Amino acid sequence: MSKDNLYRYLFENASVRGELVQLESSYQEVISAHDYPLAIQKILGELMASTSLLTATLKFSGDISVQLQGDGPVSLAVINGNNLQQLRGVSRWQGDISDDASLQQMFGKGYMVITLTPDDGERYQGVVGLEKETLAECLEDYFQQSEQLPTKIKLFADTKQAAGMFLQVLPTDGEHNDEFEHLSILTETVKQEELFTLEAQDVLHRLYHEEDVRLYEPVAVSFKCTCSKERSAKAIRTVAKAEVDAIIAEQGKVEMGCEYCNSTYVFDSIDIEAIYANSPSNSVTQ
Repeated sequence: MSKDNLYRYLFENASVRGELVQLESSYQEVISAHDYPLAIQKILGELMASTSLLTATLKFSGDISVQLQGDGPVSLAVINGNNLQQLRGVSRWQGDISDDASLQQMFGKGYMVITLTPDDGERYQGVVGLEKETLAECLEDYFQQSEQLPTKIKLFADTKQAAGMFLQVLPTDGEHNDEFEHLSILTETVKQEELFTLEAQDVLHRLYHEEDVRLYEPVAVSFKCTCSKERSAKAIRTVAKAEVDAIIAEQGKVEMGCEYCNSTYVFDSIDIEAIYANSPSNSVTQ
């Protein structure tokens, strides 16, 4: 049975909230789309776990994107998600990446961009430099800068699973919270093996057995790509028809590929005519 769930929990006697996420099949869907080096697989796993954790803090319906960019051999790693805990991701790189490459060795002078896009309301974007040794520490920096809320994050990934934990002072409690410091120290002791092999309630019991913890029902996390033939057709429509006709004349078809899931959508000359006719009666064949 695969582990792809997000758990929220609260401490009854402290103004602190927590989350725990365990990913397996959804993570495998992302890293199987390309022949990623080991270090990139791991960073995508950590990004998936962190995006799931961040999505759970959203107070709206909409999308979130956590993106790493830099001038190193890895130019991009991004995970997109939504409030339904549906995630997808991709990375772009050049050359050889060592298995134990650090964040800075992969991205060089890099930064993290977190974009929140509500279904209703204004888009928000926050940026923080990749100046710490780990993605978790960079995310803690982001929360300190953007929300001024003490936050503890732990992230793990190997070639099969990814997992993470998130601890944060409740917004109403301000910055000083002795209980958070105590709980943060306990959370720091969590091991990768525990998050990969134990049930969530067992992890929480091991970490916080002297605390009164309220664990909520899990939310399923899944891989979901939003690509489709219709979306590809819309993209084609943005290109001058003469250019598309030239491709049809040379190759007999137009192919549109999705980086996220490796799906390929093929359009023949009849499809292309229907696209540019832009008539509801001229639907693109599936």
